[in-house]
Amino acid sequence: MTAPRDCRPFFEPESVAVIGAGERLTSSGGAVLRNLIASKYAGRIVPVNPKGGEILGLPAATSLSELDAPVDLAVVVIRPDLILDVVDEAAATGHKNLMILPGGFREADEAGVAREAELLRKADAAGITIFGPNCAGIVHLAEGAPFAATFLRDLPPGGGIAAISQSGAITEEIIAKANQDRLPISTVVSVGNAIHLEVTDYLEYLGGQDSCRCVLLYIESIANPDRFREVARRIAAKKPVVALMGGGTEQGAAAVRNHTGGTAMPDAEIDTYLRDCGVIRVSSVRRLLLAGKGFGFHPEGIGPRVLLLSNSGGPGVITTDRLRAEGLEMPDLPDAYVAKLREMLPDEAAVANPIDLLADAREDRFGPAFEAAIARGSDAFDAILMIHVVPFMVDAGPIIDTLSGLAKEVDMPCFHSMMGTLEHQADWFAKMEAAGVPAFDDSESMAETAGILAQYPKLRTAIG
Repeated sequence: MTAPRDCRPFFEPESVAVIGAGERLTSSGGAVLRNLIASKYAGRIVPVNPKGGEILGLPAATSLSELDAPVDLAVVVIRPDLILDVVDEAAATGHKNLMILPGGFREADEAGVAREAELLRKADAAGITIFGPNCAGIVHLAEGAPFAATFLRDLPPGGGIAAISQSGAITEEIIAKANQDRLPISTVVSVGNAIHLEVTDYLEYLGGQDSCRCVLLYIESIANPDRFREVARRIAAKKPVVALMGGGTEQGAAAVRNHTGGTAMPDAEIDTYLRDCGVIRVSSVRRLLLAGKGFGFHPEGIGPRVLLLSNSGGPGVITTDRLRAEGLEMPDLPDAYVAKLREMLPDEAAVANPIDLLADAREDRFGPAFEAAIARGSDAFDAILMIHVVPFMVDAGPIIDTLSGLAKEVDMPCFHSMMGTLEHQADWFAKMEAAGVPAFDDSESMAETAGILAQYPKLRTAIG
């Protein structure tokens, strides 16, 4: 078996050259250089452009041959027909790590197949490791050593989640949703054609970092299923690994071949294979992102027994159905908790699981009901889910202040959803999430997230 290659220069390079760098943001070379600067990368940056001069305030070299010593990583963003010449120059100048973003290889046409074969031959002969080609690069906002080599539009907000994708477009969607929905994602990897480094290499590298709390995967094909299984089981024993695996249908498999030239796994095999790997399978990008949000707050996952605390009957009903469909349990309320609720709630309130505090519930109901659930229900429940509908006659602010204040002192995993017209949604969600409670703008997404998180303890136990 070939020894695993070193991923470090692609995530934490000490110096970087951008071959094809330019001033225009609409050019790939301009976008890569701007993102590298925007990420606050602290190492040496060398724009490489035949015109030389200065680019974005940085002295430019006309070629790799002009450098006094090899850089740790050379990022290539030039026309595909010129790339093999760059590989020759890299070999001649002692450069050992190339990140090649452009397409035009095996995914394109017969000429691309031949170009990729020659790329592999030249790189192997020179001892060069290739990231890509045909990829969108890497963002790795590690604390103290941030780095981004990508032409993607935005950078993620940072946090403990890593995402590895065999689709650049899905990588971009993950970043967009991370910024929109406050997902704690710091690292995204666009794998591309993976002639040297593939999903398993990145999973092993990122999964081995203490700062990474969870790994999200979008996979179309796996080069070495046995090695992936071995690595995934080792990582999943310490932190959750969640995968969306595409190409399971006959038509989907054909699309995979057209996309990257890879071979997809039939859908009938995917469930069994991923379960044996200790990997949680999800069915959509949306659920992949829900997993990222949930595990960002509760990386150990949750147990199956949940309490649903609501102030509205209808959302309580549909959320109960969703929770049960996700395989979660909704135990009866402990007698001591029932007695306490009957003391504090109006006669019309539903004292069962789900609890209905009624629409006009304010902080004087939400707070004591939540506090009593912790005091009298901690042995009966593994997690508390809250539905907070905001009617016109109730000020939601004091409720959020009360719940977030109490949640800071709670060890039990909690989730909070809000529905209705949310005038101060950003502030309210920020307060709950600062208290360690993921916030959702619909209760069914909250229930789905809980269902995904509940799979992890069982999978981890199963793989030993």
